[in-house]
Amino acid sequence: MSARTEAPAPATSRAPTPEGAAGPRSFRPLAGVLTAMAVSLTGTRVSAIALPWFVLATTGSATMTGVVAFVELAPYVLVKALTGPVIDRLGPRVVSWTTDAVSAVAAGLVPLLHLMDLLPFWLLLVMVAVIGGARGPGDLAKEVMVAEAADRGRVPMERATGLSGVTERLATTIGPAVGGGLIALLGPMAGLTVNAVAFALGSLVIAVALPAGMGRSVAAPQAAASTGGDAGAPGAGVGAGSDEPVGYWRMFREGFAFLRGEPLLLTIIVTVAVTNLLDAAFMTVLLPVWAQESGGGPAAIGLVGSVWGTAAVAGSLIAAAVAHRLPRRTVFFVGFLLAGAPRFLMLAVDTPMSVVAVVFAASGFGAGFLNPILGAIQFERVPRHLLGRVNALGDSLAWAGIPLGGLIAGATVAAVGLIPVLLACGGLYVATTALSGLRPEWREMDRGRGRSPAAPDASSEPEEKVLAVSSASPASVAPGGS
Repeated sequence: MSARTEAPAPATSRAPTPEGAAGPRSFRPLAGVLTAMAVSLTGTRVSAIALPWFVLATTGSATMTGVVAFVELAPYVLVKALTGPVIDRLGPRVVSWTTDAVSAVAAGLVPLLHLMDLLPFWLLLVMVAVIGGARGPGDLAKEVMVAEAADRGRVPMERATGLSGVTERLATTIGPAVGGGLIALLGPMAGLTVNAVAFALGSLVIAVALPAGMGRSVAAPQAAASTGGDAGAPGAGVGAGSDEPVGYWRMFREGFAFLRGEPLLLTIIVTVAVTNLLDAAFMTVLLPVWAQESGGGPAAIGLVGSVWGTAAVAGSLIAAAVAHRLPRRTVFFVGFLLAGAPRFLMLAVDTPMSVVAVVFAASGFGAGFLNPILGAIQFERVPRHLLGRVNALGDSLAWAGIPLGGLIAGATVAAVGLIPVLLACGGLYVATTALSGLRPEWREMDRGRGRSPAAPDASSEPEEKVLAVSSASPASVAPGGS
């Protein structure tokens, strides 16, 4: 539960028809990309339980646990935000399998060096930073390939990105259960070993199982056909149009100028940034410390994470079917209130595990309704040619606080104890989601319903979401935590 993560969804504004899309219809590309995503994300979710538990067990320090979370997430956010031009120039396929291979080596070295008694804390931080820095581009590259895979299979873009989102939710469900069980039976190093194997398998699937020619560089082939709309094509991120020597910062400024003129999108970004920080604190420090102090151990983390993930999958499926018929503003804030504060407040009181599981189930179910609403708002308000850069800028701003969440939580837990921090975070979550809802910008959620953005490209398709809603899907940033 957070974060992400709900890793952020890919921009899905289409570039010109990719090479191979006009050939025979094939579902192999989409199946291959989703399989690689499922394997690597599941391994990440296992590690997100195993790593904090390992640090707690070996150091006994919540502060050190927060430091480790910061060292992994800061490179993840920073490198991912800057990777768009690299993916455009080298191609998403080569970026995906090489970065997953780097992550596999770094993740595998952690249990190996620990077994040899050669893993001082500083070296653990180095390995974790390498994993985080490599995982960001790897995740983004696989997200980019979803669009091309959908074209090759002639699958509607909304369905393809929906399958990508369900894949992430399922990984969030399975990963905590596997991680909690492995740690309980074999210790945290077993979970970190699984993570290394998962990265290696994901790299192998992308490198070998996808059709020849898929995931090539988009910069050169599209140079002649590119239009303003293609600058925001999938994977372009902040640096779309790397074939233009001075295009990077100009596109960045255009995305920023657009956001500055969209009060509703700015309000969403600020709200999500605060809740992302709180979700990161919850999953990287507060939940592991609660599990340790309550005696539930890693099995308790796995249980509540799996319950949350299962309910989130159910909520996502129901929202995909009926959300377009419901009042957005009401559903959005009810879902956000369910997804956030109750988790913090429940762990602050002494309640049976069955009650905790019920609260986490309600939280996950509410979170499942958030991304469809955010995706619809983005689709209606952002011009097609700005989707890529607005997505990258929105993601980086919304994720800016995630690396700090564990760091702040670790220091405050060490200073005042777990219960006061849980209560304070729960109260801040309520204030953020409830009080921000009083701002007039939120009235625009339903007023623009069904409208098309200005000057759309003829070949464009809607993007699933423009923001990283980790708070909505707490399981994506850490142990169990979009």
